Amino acid sequence: MNAHIPGQPLPPKKDRREVARETARIQREEQEKRDARNRWFLRGGIGVALIAIAAIVAFIVVGSIKPPTPGPLNMASDGILLQGDGTTVSAVETDATEPDADPVATDVSALTDTVNIAVYLDYLCPYCNQFETTNADQLNSWLTAGNITLEIHPISILDNSSNGTKYSTRSANAASCVANYSPDDFLDVNAALFANQPTEGTSGLTDAELVSLVETAGVTDESVATCITDQEFSSWVGAATDRALEGPLPNSSLEALTGTPTVLVQGVQYSGDLADAAAFETFVMEQATATTDTSGGTSTEAPAE
Repeated sequence: MNAHIPGQPLPPKKDRREVARETARIQREEQEKRDARNRWFLRGGIGVALIAIAAIVAFIVVGSIKPPTPGPLNMASDGILLQGDGTTVSAVETDATEPDADPVATDVSALTDTVNIAVYLDYLCPYCNQFETTNADQLNSWLTAGNITLEIHPISILDNSSNGTKYSTRSANAASCVANYSPDDFLDVNAALFANQPTEGTSGLTDAELVSLVETAGVTDESVATCITDQEFSSWVGAATDRALEGPLPNSSLEALTGTPTVLVQGVQYSGDLADAAAFETFVMEQATATTDTSGGTSTEAPAE
């Protein structure tokens, strides 16, 4: 309301009411404008905050998704093929598979002078450890002598059994790093991973402990340590595991992997006692002397004892 100036007569009551109403109207309009501006700024502030949050989330998600990477060297079949020459064991060299490319199955038709054994394993699997502990010595003896080839396929089907650390994937990645950068040390690292196998339901070894493990096993190439901590082949491990689970398994009649360990001798699955070295040896001898096998191979000499 306008202030009354001393010495002047007051306006009539009717005019005073109209002035009051007009003043109130102007005040209401001004308040409505202020409220509208405040609402706009509030909405704008929330919008900016939401956009910022969305950008941060997108950055984290995109940063956590690794694009498909090439597979490791010397594992074109999704496994590493080891052979002996009478004194030493070495890995058969192969190129890396391109991202999302199909693996190249080992040509067993070129391996007629040896018994061909393939093992699909998970480094957290206690039954795989049981098979390894029971049969490692005779497998290594046959392999060094050149009587067998040994193809090892590290996979990850027990990630849910390591308190969220995905130990199966990380240990298989460590083995793949060795295959890529220091392949002739693979067999020693394979043995070390089982000798230091964590119990199912625990977090397993850290990446730093895996680095220490492979170095203690004899790996000197520093690229292996970086590969392990960067989990360079973790996405490939997942893809190789999916391929095994979807099947079919190459050089065998198995439609798909159903568990670990899966042990194939001349393409035939071993279903005997994992803790009975004599039973496994008998099975190997049977497949070695067979005239045919499920993979279409020919007969071979039995492994030397």
